[in-house]
Amino acid sequence: MTDKPVAEMSFEEAMAALESVVTQLERGEVALEQSIALYERGAALKSHCAGKLKDAEEKVELIRAAEGRAIGTTPVEGM
Repeated sequence: MTDKPVAEMSFEEAMAALESVVTQLERGEVALEQSIALYERGAALKSHCAGKLKDAEEKVELIRAAEGRAIGTTPVEGM
């Protein structure tokens, strides 16, 4: 697990870190305290990824609006 602050991660870095957290938790090979810390980090990573996706969707909406195209996006499933 990287010590890089979640807020400094790119979307791709955060997704990779989230996948790593999920894998570790699914294996169940970590102590309870470490599991709690991993879960907390996973929640922060998920929130960060959702925020990055929302920002990207808003930028696309602005571009489409500037082009006179229909505005509106479909939320990403599971986020």
